[in-house]
Amino acid sequence: MKITYALHDLQPYINWAYYYHAWQLREPEQQQESRAEAEQVLRHLDTHYRAHALFHLFEAHSEGDDVILSSSGMQRPCRCPFLRQQHGDCLCLADFIHPQHDHIGIFATTVDWGMETDFDNDPYQKMQVQLLADRLAEAAAEKLHEEVRRTIWGYAPDEHLTMEELHAETFQGIRPAVGYPSLPDASLNFLLDGLLPFRQIGIRLTENGAMKPHASVSGLMIAHPAACYFSIGKIGDDQLQDYARRRGLPVPLLRKFLSPYL
Repeated sequence: MKITYALHDLQPYINWAYYYHAWQLREPEQQQESRAEAEQVLRHLDTHYRAHALFHLFEAHSEGDDVILSSSGMQRPCRCPFLRQQHGDCLCLADFIHPQHDHIGIFATTVDWGMETDFDNDPYQKMQVQLLADRLAEAAAEKLHEEVRRTIWGYAPDEHLTMEELHAETFQGIRPAVGYPSLPDASLNFLLDGLLPFRQIGIRLTENGAMKPHASVSGLMIAHPAACYFSIGKIGDDQLQDYARRRGLPVPLLRKFLSPYL
């Protein structure tokens, strides 16, 4: 499923706290002025640019720390390995997928390339638009997730949350993004891209698994009522060896992707 969003439809979903943090604005008056200026810029951008989203719901089941995905259009099931915490509750995302039959969503969101390339002549405006683009990509993920829960997947059809409740993540389920603490391996983008080609919405991957445009988000949607976010933390050598075996990738390559966690 491919969706295009007008920027004004995403504006209510923007979490401005992250925008203020990027500018290091702590005083309410500064934040109010910055938001007013940003909203004026958004009105101009709205006539020229759009945001885009991809989503597909796969049948899934877990096998240990792996999740096996299948769909009617796939020639064979796809194994998606995950990492497990080595401390605390020792959580793994596969824990929230039933071992016999379940579902899992894959998504990606981004903005038009021009928001990254059309403002090179004005450093301040370029930075401002880039930060807004980041917020819009996240807002697109927020809006898409809401639509997935209520209608597309439909596991929470009666959900009616305020924007504050959405930003506080009081809804059922999670959407861990690639590169974030519970899903730290950026090379998983190559696996997800093989299942849901990101080029459909203009995203390309670098050799390090980073997405271009920079204002892009990719990840999973999991519906389990007990699903929660967590940090993988440090990865031991034995776990790295096991993960490399399950990924079918050389250990030195995964060392490159996971170096901050080793």
